[in-house]
Amino acid sequence: MNPNDPTSIRADYDRIAEDYTRKVYGELEHKPFDRELLTRFVGAVNGGGTICDMGCGPGHVARFLRDAGGEVAGLDLSPQMIVQARRLNPDIPFREGNMLALELEDASLAGITAFYSIVNIPADSLPTAFREMYRVLQPEGLLLLSFHIGDEVIRPQALWSNPVGMEFYQLQPARISRLLVHAGFDVDEIIERDPYAPEVEYQSRRAYVLARKPACLAAA
Repeated sequence: MNPNDPTSIRADYDRIAEDYTRKVYGELEHKPFDRELLTRFVGAVNGGGTICDMGCGPGHVARFLRDAGGEVAGLDLSPQMIVQARRLNPDIPFREGNMLALELEDASLAGITAFYSIVNIPADSLPTAFREMYRVLQPEGLLLLSFHIGDEVIRPQALWSNPVGMEFYQLQPARISRLLVHAGFDVDEIIERDPYAPEVEYQSRRAYVLARKPACLAAA
């Protein structure tokens, strides 16, 4: 089976959902910079509407956004991740969804967070994902992406003793910025950081990109 096929990726995340939740759900407690950035993001959206956490996994980022005052919903490709997210966050709506074909109305969101949610999307599909994000954001809506910096493709045979076939892509901030601009976004900020300690996260350099859908042009 093609490791980049959404069906295969969905099956892998379904398989690891419980172990992933145990490992990752509390990680923001040990990531002060990430918490600061998410808090700032909620403030920038400033009550303009719903923030969708795409690739939400067990809902830990959505939980933080909600507790920081955001109106939040979550979306993930994996049904079992959605089960975990709903179990841990019964006050937040979660749904299944594919970032390459979002079942959301045009201009329906005030913000999108996608923390490490594009790391399984092959390069030739990233423009589709960014066009979809652009489509569903309101004018002046905000997008916050995070990803691992690099040029490698990581192909683990197993995660937490669960066999997987999916690939993980490291990405270059300059290229992601160009793709976002091509999709129609204005890129407001690119931030890079070194990894936290090994017991907190995988040892890769991280990037955060804040982009904005431009306001509608005034009628002539």
